[in-house]
Amino acid sequence: MAADRLTPRMLLNAYASGIFPMAESREDPEIFWVQPRRRGIFPLNGFHISNSLARHIRRNPFTIRIDTDFAGVVAGCAERDETWINDTIFALYQELHAMGHAHSLEVWEGEALVGGVYGVTLGAGFFGESMFSRRTDASKIALAYLVDRLRAGGFRLFDTQFITPHLQSLGAIEICRDDYMRRLEAALAQQADFTCPETPASGQALLQRRTQTS
Repeated sequence: MAADRLTPRMLLNAYASGIFPMAESREDPEIFWVQPRRRGIFPLNGFHISNSLARHIRRNPFTIRIDTDFAGVVAGCAERDETWINDTIFALYQELHAMGHAHSLEVWEGEALVGGVYGVTLGAGFFGESMFSRRTDASKIALAYLVDRLRAGGFRLFDTQFITPHLQSLGAIEICRDDYMRRLEAALAQQADFTCPETPASGQALLQRRTQTS
């Protein structure tokens, strides 16, 4: 699809229909739509925190922030050698962020952004787009805090689009398209709030809250 025809509203309509955009590469200006036959999701009560990850979280090596550097997170996700995030996608998600439909959860080490994840929100669905890590476990810790936030905010669907061994090790599962569309329809019929829940003040608080709500 020609990039100049794509608008943020069209993107939201696409997510509501179970499809999402990608580019072949950073340099390719064209956008194509994707609707996988098998879809990756995170059951919000099934995120797996290993003993080693729990120890790392308890040490509180990072500060977690929300939406303080959305562009920085997208740029971090796009800095790998091969990426589907071209200039058009970068700009469109910035617009979605300004509209309140795209958010970032950021991992900071002092004043350095060292990891994070971003995605789109629609109804009670969170559509994870990408994540990055510049420190050991930074992306895993980002996901742990993200799942906590989604649960506290009333979300019902955490879409990861595809499944990878990394996501699978953390509890992600793969479902068929029909199952995904049923879950999507249910999530779109409800409302959730990404910005309202407080981020736990410490890693220990995060782990305690997870135990209490499991």
